[in-house]
Amino acid sequence: MTTEEKIELLARTIEAVPGSLKPETVLDELDYWDSLSKLSVLAMFGTHFDRELDLGVLRAFRTVGDILTEMHA
Repeated sequence: MTTEEKIELLARTIEAVPGSLKPETVLDELDYWDSLSKLSVLAMFGTHFDRELDLGVLRAFRTVGDILTEMHA
């Protein structure tokens, strides 16, 4: 999966406007980065990457790039 595909997957997961996310996008500046989006990201990792994220890792995400880095791990 390319970086662009991962960004598209994340955008669908958190219901962001397609094309609005970039690696440097700060998550806390997004109106829709809320507890439901965070749960959706946890589910996305389980479904698409067959991994469970530790809540500490989820809480440490500051940018879209942080999530992308974890997707590559």
